[in-house]
Amino acid sequence: MAATTPTPEDPADAGVPPTERRLAASARLDELGSLGVLRLLNAEDRVAVDAVGAVLPALAELVDVAAERMRRGGAVHYFGAGTSGRLAVLDAAELLPTFNLEPGRIVAHIAGGDDAIQSAVEDAEDSTEAGAAAASGLGAADVAIGLAASGNTPYVGAALAAARAAGACTVLISSNPHAAFAGEVDVNLVLDTGAEVVTGSTRLKAATAQKLVLNGFSTALMVALGRTWSNLMVSVVATNAKLRDRTVRILREATGLDEAAAKDLLDAADGELKTAVVAHLTASGADAARALLAGSAGSVRDALRTAGERS
Repeated sequence: MAATTPTPEDPADAGVPPTERRLAASARLDELGSLGVLRLLNAEDRVAVDAVGAVLPALAELVDVAAERMRRGGAVHYFGAGTSGRLAVLDAAELLPTFNLEPGRIVAHIAGGDDAIQSAVEDAEDSTEAGAAAASGLGAADVAIGLAASGNTPYVGAALAAARAAGACTVLISSNPHAAFAGEVDVNLVLDTGAEVVTGSTRLKAATAQKLVLNGFSTALMVALGRTWSNLMVSVVATNAKLRDRTVRILREATGLDEAAAKDLLDAADGELKTAVVAHLTASGADAARALLAGSAGSVRDALRTAGERS
């Protein structure tokens, strides 16, 4: 997969990561007033969106690679420090309730461990030993994704090196075209976010771009693995009242049933939304719907196709 090509840099900045340079547009930041600061931040946020747009073809290829490996039993592992690590933890954590993703299929590793999720553990990112240890369980069916705005974080580099030695597909997502680890990974995604409004504060544009990439990657991956049907969240885990209400609404959208009939159908399917959808649309019972789903790797679309071919 080809890496993206960032915009040319000023020769005077050679050797300085883009995220550490000063942004001319924000040189008088402390004179702008609150609205002026917010307008400048908002304008620069658009740079992050465009940076993600530029890497979409390469990101799509990565989604396909990850989907193929996960179908073979592999897993995706994120590695990051500071803001990058927290974004990785957030993305991985939200996949279970949204897509009923089994534990261990997409795993986030953050330098400093759980303590670093809520508090800065700044020296943790320098530990190559911890990075290598975090990736010690990976194998040839896995995908290792390192997130580092500078592309130079020792923890991330060591994790990727260990993952590659184990045969995993390795990916670096950074905002630095000259990242230290760029030549040591299978896929190098460069997000051309440039200098930050507050110099060096990569919790701004660089992090926004990383969050968008993670949103896109994991969502497209879940779609590829059949965790949605149409644009409906048919794999949602109803763990609270809000999600139970959403489950009923999704079933009504999928089937056209009224609320009472949808609730009855869900009860008959033991609360399994996919089973209820397939049972109704194939005019079959819950057991037959479960069998169709089991033979279709949990994909509602494939289960319905199979049922259509049999009829």
